[in-house]
Amino acid sequence: MSAGLKILKWLLLYPLSLIYGIAVSVRNSLYENKVLKSRTFNFPVICVGNLTVGGTGKTPHVEYLLRLLKDDFNIGVLSRGYKRKTKGFVMADERATAKSIGDEPMQIKQKFPDVTVAVDEKRSRGIDILSNKKDIKAVILDDAFQHRKIQAGLNVLLTDYNRPFTRDHFLPYGRLREQAHEHRRAHIIIVTKCPKSMKPIEKRLMDKELKIYPFQYLYFTTFEYDDLVGVFDHDKKIKLDEIDKSKTSILGVSGIANNKMFRKKISALTTDKKMMHFMDHHFYNASDMNRIKNQFEKLKNEHKIVVTTEKDATKIKQLRDVPEIVKKHLYYLPVRVEFLGNEEQEEEFKYQIIRYVKTNRRYSKLYKGQDHLKS
Repeated sequence: MSAGLKILKWLLLYPLSLIYGIAVSVRNSLYENKVLKSRTFNFPVICVGNLTVGGTGKTPHVEYLLRLLKDDFNIGVLSRGYKRKTKGFVMADERATAKSIGDEPMQIKQKFPDVTVAVDEKRSRGIDILSNKKDIKAVILDDAFQHRKIQAGLNVLLTDYNRPFTRDHFLPYGRLREQAHEHRRAHIIIVTKCPKSMKPIEKRLMDKELKIYPFQYLYFTTFEYDDLVGVFDHDKKIKLDEIDKSKTSILGVSGIANNKMFRKKISALTTDKKMMHFMDHHFYNASDMNRIKNQFEKLKNEHKIVVTTEKDATKIKQLRDVPEIVKKHLYYLPVRVEFLGNEEQEEEFKYQIIRYVKTNRRYSKLYKGQDHLKS
């Protein structure tokens, strides 16, 4: 972006950001001074959220928690179902689609069919319905850090290594939904999408930059990619380490908030690539599929494939008008979370989560300094 455009963007959007920031500050102050009430629950509620409008990797971290808990506890996942075409409480079942419950809840339900997944724009009502309908041991709230009507027992706050909340601005000039200092409401903070080569000194500097409180825990995670899986035939797989970079052309297709790591991974797989990026939560149509087909046919190598994200795959799979040539060559790139550092750090995180779900009590360390919320 040129200097002139940056100045114009600042002139147009920064004043709106100031107004937005004042409104958010007033709202949070009303909750902190108990003018507006937050509701608590008598069973474990874990919130996975962030301070920005997306792109921190919430869904892979929710999936990590499900892998950790689902074999020992009956876990419910509750989301608002962003951009779904329905209203109110909707339980994910065999008839669910990305349009009825949202693309991210749909991805979770497809990956964990035995887990209870539901959506409701009113999270408090959704929790009540889940707890009454199912023998739920705990509820994971997806993207509810700003939903102050509920006070989760355990707040897990995510921030992107490449754009931590300390270096951002309020909407619409930036991506912040709340002031950076509202990270004080979190019990656990995870810096996501870190480089695997991250050094201990970088972690200490990030700790200092984020101004982690003594009662908070800080962790660092990265993304690990598994072998490509066929979108329309899950038995079709391509091993990443067997892709010939010089003889394979890849068309990367994504509709996510931040596709930087996706693009980086595609670039690592081939020397010949094209990228097509759509808006986050984009619902694909026949016209999009024809555009993808046209771009795919332009790839130069004889061996060529289309690679998309898992979230996009959930929506494309449910389309009727996908050209056969795209169906045949379309794969998604599975992603999972890995903790950086020694094994003890990940075990500490796991122990905190499991202990909380078992006892509905946070670590004593997490109780310390709670008066900071009134400051």
